[in-house]
This record gives sequence, structure tokens and C-alpha cells, in this order.
Amino acid sequence: MLKSALFFLVCFLEFSLVYADFPDKTIRLIVPFPAGGGADAVARLVADRLSIRLDQTVLVDNKAGAGGSIGALTVANAPADGYTLLINNNGHAIVPNLQPVTWDPVKDFVAISQVSVLPMILFTNVNSPITSISQLISLAKSSSQSLTYGSSGIGGPLHLGMELFAKRADIKLLHVPYKGNAPMVAALLSEEIDLSMDTRAISYPLTQQGKLRALAVLSAKRLKSTPELPTINELGLTGFTYEGWQGIFAPKNTPPSVVAKLNKELNLMIDQVDVRKKLEDLGNEPHPSTPKEFADLIQSEFIRYKKIITENQIKGE
Repeated sequence: MLKSALFFLVCFLEFSLVYADFPDKTIRLIVPFPAGGGADAVARLVADRLSIRLDQTVLVDNKAGAGGSIGALTVANAPADGYTLLINNNGHAIVPNLQPVTWDPVKDFVAISQVSVLPMILFTNVNSPITSISQLISLAKSSSQSLTYGSSGIGGPLHLGMELFAKRADIKLLHVPYKGNAPMVAALLSEEIDLSMDTRAISYPLTQQGKLRALAVLSAKRLKSTPELPTINELGLTGFTYEGWQGIFAPKNTPPSVVAKLNKELNLMIDQVDVRKKLEDLGNEPHPSTPKEFADLIQSEFIRYKKIITENQIKGE
């Protein structure tokens, strides 16, 4: 018994010493999307500031393709030493429900920390007769012709978010998918569709230009950036929220000491005033978390998306 205890103590001490100086080489932050997008911008901000905090280079590596699956698989198959990380969004919980993948969003990763939430807002064209959530629901229930909404693609966060909203409101809406966010917004501006769900950063400025009308924010609380905009809960659809999010993952079996250090430094970084400001400028709300809080979010989001995808028989593009 004593020999066994000593053996495990020696192993533990050796293990601890191996990671005591973490990190002592470059960390690769995998972004499963092309360079230049919103997710990439957040990743580069995180990499830049985390490099300073860790006194070690954090290199952004874009590995786009298959809806983010290529980048996720790269990290799932990487050594579990903390030197290959993944930054991902809602797609981490969506893609495995849409298409066959060889990685599991929960079992193959360790959740390090959430970085931010991406508030979602419901929009109509400024010329639309729809001026409120109650009016939208009433019209959808009474009209012989379905109201249409756009998305940036089948199975994407905007598509699934609108289906979750429609289910909670007990209405039917007609989905019109577009190849990206820009053509979706253009379609709403030209009154080709009746509604859209979008982020504050992209579509809300158009309300200030008098081109779109914002109906409600889908967060639990009003946003500091748009305090005049009520939440959908305030407008009668209680118990419903929907947000985008971004967070950091490592491969499964990454040492707890490495996870703890990365979580601590990420949270301290996110709480810096200039980082919070930059995230807000990108349309994000800073949202540090514990590993467990983030892991619980992934689990609940996976279940939520699986249910809506199955019920609506949605297939990936």
C-alpha cells in the first residue's frame, strides 16, 4: 500500500513539474473559419492579448471548411498539452447535429472559458407594417400567407434561432436562406423578406440610418450599448432568450493545471477595460466564465439545437 502511494505521489510530482512552466513555446489558436470575419476578429484580439499575459506567442491559425468541422477536428486530434486551442461559436454545438463528424463537441474537448456573447436582435424593414413583437405574432397567426425570414444559410445560428423563436411564439414562418449575412441584410432592405435575426454590430447601425426597424433584443437583459431596445421577455415572450457565443476549447485530457492557468489568464484578459471595449466594438458582450459554466453551456446548447434540428428535419448544406 505504501509503495503504491509513493509511486502515485512521484508520478503526480513529475506530472506537475512537466507543466509548471506552461507555456514555454508557441500556442496555436485554431479558428475554424476564414480570416476576415467576426469570429476571426475576436480570435485575433484574444491571441494578441493572451500573448501578453502569458509572455508567449499565441498564433492564430485559420482552418476553415465543413462548417467549422475541419478546425474542430484538428484540435480534437492534437496533443492534450494546451499548445493547440480552438476558438469556436454556436457552430460547435450545431454542426455535429447537422452532418456526420468524427468528433464530439463535449467528449473530445475540455471547455476552457467562454469569451463573449453575441446579442441577437429581431429586425424588419422600416416600411414594414410590423412594428412590435405582438403584432408580428398576431399577423403570423392570422395571415393566409406566411411571413418570411432570411438567414445566412441553412442550419446556421440565425436559421436555428428563428426556428426556436417561431416555436416559442407558436407561429409558422417561411425560411429563405441566403449565401451569407450580406445578401440576407440586402434582402431585408429591399423588402424581399419580412424579418431577420441579426447581430447588433451588423444590422443595428442600419436602424440608426432609418433603413431597418429593431423590434427586440433576444438577450435576458437590455444591452448597455442599446438601452432603449427592450428585451423580447419584456414584450411578452417570457422565458425565451437566444444569443450567439464564442469560447475557447482544448483537447480532452488536457492537464487540469493547464486548463486552470488558461482560464485564469483568459478571464483576467477579458476583464481588461480596453479588451472589453474592443469586444463591444465588434458587437460582442464580454462574458468570462469558469470551465464548468462553459461546459454546461455547450451541453445545453447541443441538446437545444438537436431538438430543433430534428423536429424541423433540417439537413446541412
